[in-house]
Amino acid sequence: MTTSRSGYRAKRKKTNIVLNSLIIVVLLLIIFVAYNIFATGNDNASPKKETTKTEQKETKETEQKKTEEVTSTEDDSVTDAAAEDDQQSEETAATEDSKTTDEASVPEEADKSQEVVTEGTGNGNVTKVTENPSWQPVGTTQAGEHTAVYDQSSVDWQEMLNAISYATGLDQGNMTVYWLGRDRSTTNGSFATVASKDKQQKYNVYIQWVDGQGWKPTKVEDLAEINQ
Repeated sequence: MTTSRSGYRAKRKKTNIVLNSLIIVVLLLIIFVAYNIFATGNDNASPKKETTKTEQKETKETEQKKTEEVTSTEDDSVTDAAAEDDQQSEETAATEDSKTTDEASVPEEADKSQEVVTEGTGNGNVTKVTENPSWQPVGTTQAGEHTAVYDQSSVDWQEMLNAISYATGLDQGNMTVYWLGRDRSTTNGSFATVASKDKQQKYNVYIQWVDGQGWKPTKVEDLAEINQ
């Protein structure tokens, strides 16, 4: 009886050892599997998180680049528009200046019916004298007290040529000026001798300064020849 009981105990003890060993093995397996799951999950999550950050960075850089490009395009458009506006303003100003000059240099056409013509004079070189009370001052851009300036680069010289062209009908591009200076027979007067390029039309022209209105023709003499 004693032997049987001892054998039973030994068998039970052996069984307990086996069970405990199995339990330990199972626990170790569970720990190992759990570790692998969590470790693998962290590794997979990390690249994903990193990838997300990279994508966000690239997206941000792309958006910033697009914004810079749009801003640059807008700046260029504004610059081009400003340049175009400046150019248009300059062209408008030049046109207005041209119109002002034209208006100042082209008075109303004289009424030829009011011309007073004298054929010949005591001077054998003058074949005809024309005076017309409807002649008008050609206009001026000058202001203040006026003094005649006989300098070909001056505004006053150009305005005198405008008056001469107006009185004779000679275009300035077809006009040779042989003399332009002071008319000592009157105050604020000038006197010119001019001819067409082919010398078919030859004139002495007398002009008078009118304050605030410019030079006004007073008399035109047709010449037989140019005395040089």
